[in-house]
Amino acid sequence: YRVVDPNKAVNQVENFHQATLQISQTTLRSVLGGVDLDHLLGERESLNESLQQVIDAQTEPWGIKVTTVEIKDVEIPERMQHAIARQAEAERERRAKIINAEGEAQAATRLAEAADIIGRNPATLQLRYLQTLREIGATQNSTVVFPMPIDLVKPVLDAIQSGQASPMASETPQAGAPAANGAIESSGDAPALPRGPAPAADRARAQPDEARSD
Repeated sequence: YRVVDPNKAVNQVENFHQATLQISQTTLRSVLGGVDLDHLLGERESLNESLQQVIDAQTEPWGIKVTTVEIKDVEIPERMQHAIARQAEAERERRAKIINAEGEAQAATRLAEAADIIGRNPATLQLRYLQTLREIGATQNSTVVFPMPIDLVKPVLDAIQSGQASPMASETPQAGAPAANGAIESSGDAPALPRGPAPAADRARAQPDEARSD
């Protein structure tokens, strides 16, 4: 503050300095008692301006001009400090839950959009699958068992099954192939090769005939 009218400061009040301090303290208690704690802690600039206007209006008849009022510190009882801490913690949790809920809502919207795109274009899912396999293959510090979708291997399985079910071509004896009696059949004018030894049953039948001839 400053003295703008010395005559009033001397004649209108006994001790203008002490009177200014007392009116400031009274006004401070009156104004701050009507606001809540959140406003007191967060809106000090506006409170300082209000205090300056109120105190200046009361000291003007004394020739005193109050130019600046500043709240430097607010002493809060210990119980009130614990209550403020709990309130601040609850407020942080509330804001965190709201942020998480908004994030989940946005994620659900994006997932729905992605599912719609994949539903219209199934190849997108296959590309994503291959990209995931590539990312997993880049890490060499762990073993990952990744199931193979049946739609990827189904064409291969169908090809294998169709190859096994196809009838095999009937084999026909070729020229020069061994005949059932052990001789090699000839084709064309090529001479036939001699037969191999007769089976044991043929030799047994031949022995009685030789005995009768003797």
